[in-house]
Order: sequence, then C-alpha cells, then structure tokens
Amino acid sequence: MKVLEGKKIAILTEDGFEETELTSPKAALEEAGAIVHIVSPKAGKVKAWKDGNWSIELPVDVQLEDADCDDYDGIVIPGGVINPDLMRRNDDCVEFAQHFLSAGKMVASICHGPQLLIETKILEGRKMTSFHSIRTDLENAGVDWVDREVVNENGLITSRSPEDLEAFNEKIIEELLEEKHESAF
Repeated sequence: MKVLEGKKIAILTEDGFEETELTSPKAALEEAGAIVHIVSPKAGKVKAWKDGNWSIELPVDVQLEDADCDDYDGIVIPGGVINPDLMRRNDDCVEFAQHFLSAGKMVASICHGPQLLIETKILEGRKMTSFHSIRTDLENAGVDWVDREVVNENGLITSRSPEDLEAFNEKIIEELLEEKHESAF
C-alpha cells in the first residue's frame, strides 16, 4: 500500500552508519511509497558498518551541498558509532538537521544518531531515547531521556538500537501521514 506516495525523505549519513539502521527504514519508507534519498557530504558512495566490520556500500543520491531541505518532508539519521561522530563535526550536517527541527518536519534518529542532533543546541526540554551510552550526552543537552523502544515527541522520533527498528519504522510512517507540526524550538 502506497500510503506515503508524494512524500520525500532524506536519509542523512556518512561512512560508518549501522547497516540495518539505514537499510531497514529506507526499505519501509519505499515500500510505503515514499521517495527516499541518501544525502551525504560524501560524493559517490557511503560505506556501512555491520558486526564490527565494514559492510556494503550504497550510492549517495544527493550530495549535501546540493540538497535543499525544503524538498523533503522529513529526515532519518541512522546511528552507528562512526557516522554520527563524523556528522556532528560537520557544520553543514548540523545545519541540515537543524532546519528540519526548526521547521517542525519529521526528524527520526536511532541509536547514536541523536549525537548529531545535540549539536543543533535546540533539544532542551524534549523527550528522547537513544542507545544507552549516549544518555548522559543527551541529558547534558537538556533532554528528558527515557528507556523506550520508540519515543515520538511532536515529530521528533527516536529509538534505542536495531532491535527497535520495527517500531521505529512504523512510527516514522505514522508520523509522515500526519500534518506538519509547529516548531517546538
């Protein structure tokens, strides 16, 4: 069923994303009819991480410098340890994510992905979850951290780990079917 036909989603990533945290949401969104672009500061391809080793390479659909936030209905930020750390040090990645938060568009981030969102400096007072090792980082950014498989607060969707992907994907699709939220920032 193509319930998301006409919706366009950016998956913002760098090398070192957790393979299933990109491929699972991408497949679920495409199956629901959305157009999904892998957006990256890198040209060509990005490389996944799986089970402690480098894994598949996926083509970059739009290089970040050419991406227009206004073209997308939402953003997905996969985790992994390497990917979010590279992106949080890249001002263009931070600004891209910040645009979605500020515009009240859907932002979905899993595992270590919220590390990028910390750099936007606009998470204070929000309820979120993540992989447990970055709980303190999120709390220091003013987040009310909770241990749940998925948390959705006004279009900001977060999950803890690959084990939560089914609930994460369902919540993304559900959120995209709703109208845009007013920015809470």
